[in-house]
Amino acid sequence: MKKITVTSLLSALMVLCLSGLAMAAEGGAPASDANLALICLAAALSVGVAALGCGIGMGTGIGGACSGIARNPEASGKITVTMIIGLALIESLTIYGLVVSLILLFANPLLG
Repeated sequence: MKKITVTSLLSALMVLCLSGLAMAAEGGAPASDANLALICLAAALSVGVAALGCGIGMGTGIGGACSGIARNPEASGKITVTMIIGLALIESLTIYGLVVSLILLFANPLLG
């Protein structure tokens, strides 16, 4: 548990330290192959990480719902409705990752 806390703290610290560098760039920077490659990598990671996290969450949710229905078959209707609503909310997070990816690819002045 301590390792997860330290990792989370270091990740948050890295994001906070690097955000100043990202916002300090002035407009009109020339497009280089390295910049284009980083944009494409960020687009792929935004979809990949979102899909990975949501897939794990969906698997956990469906497993819990199946366990609940196996233990109490009379409550299967309520469990199923709650599970479907939860899966829809989880799926919306994947769609947000797709939107971020599309914004990176198509609304970027370096690519256009």
